[in-house]
Amino acid sequence: MVSQEQRRRQLAREKFLRQQQRRTDARRKARIRNSVIASALGVIVVLSVTVFLTKPFEDNGKTENANADVTPSATPSKAPDPCEKPAPGKVKSETWKKEPAMTIDESAKYTMKLDTTCGEIDVALKASAAPHTVNSFNFLLAKGYLDHSKCHRLTSQGIYVLQCGDPKGTGMGGPGYTIPDENLKDKSLKGGMYPAGTVAMANQYNAQTKQGRNSGGSQFFLVYQDSQLPADYTPFGTVSEAGMKVLKKIADAGAQAPDPQTGNTAPNATVVINKATITKS
Repeated sequence: MVSQEQRRRQLAREKFLRQQQRRTDARRKARIRNSVIASALGVIVVLSVTVFLTKPFEDNGKTENANADVTPSATPSKAPDPCEKPAPGKVKSETWKKEPAMTIDESAKYTMKLDTTCGEIDVALKASAAPHTVNSFNFLLAKGYLDHSKCHRLTSQGIYVLQCGDPKGTGMGGPGYTIPDENLKDKSLKGGMYPAGTVAMANQYNAQTKQGRNSGGSQFFLVYQDSQLPADYTPFGTVSEAGMKVLKKIADAGAQAPDPQTGNTAPNATVVINKATITKS
């Protein structure tokens, strides 16, 4: 029997997904108006990974930009900003037409370090299970692609994640190319749950239409509390214990009200990735 709490979470998630779909539809229409879409056949040229691509979570049929609109947004919090001022520097704007050639050693261990204004977040990467994803970040970070970028979305209802990886800081940006979905049968993803500490790719997959596979770009989300989500988002890393403390600090500061244009619920904390690197060991 489903408990009241489980039912409450399910309803919250369904509402969240419906809202995401509405935002996705709105963005799609806007893109058409702005000629971001170009096809007499109606084929939309997806803005490289609007993750979830802009939002990691799409509605089970009503997906919204997997990029960054988590409607079930947190109630605006008045908590003080627990983070430091960003280091001086500008975000990169370069894009590429195709996925970089494979250069990583799939048998080696790789660690991604996010030196943020709120503290260091180390992520043990799953090179053998998600080689295309890890290789892509290895390429992008070597280019300084995420340096000075802002983590633009924090959700605290239904799913509990911090979303980063968009140089534009809107949830609509990406590297210009997409990468395939990987590792969707990871043993850690049990019972429709992405456990705390998981780092996964945002994408534009729509479970209802079954469209949008292999649409990941540079946007990703870090799960700071167990979150119920279908296994549609490539899990490619695990946050360290120290990194989880940083995520908790960010989450405890709460999120802002949804942005009227993007729908993003930005964290109250000023979360900026001053420097992102990957090391091989």
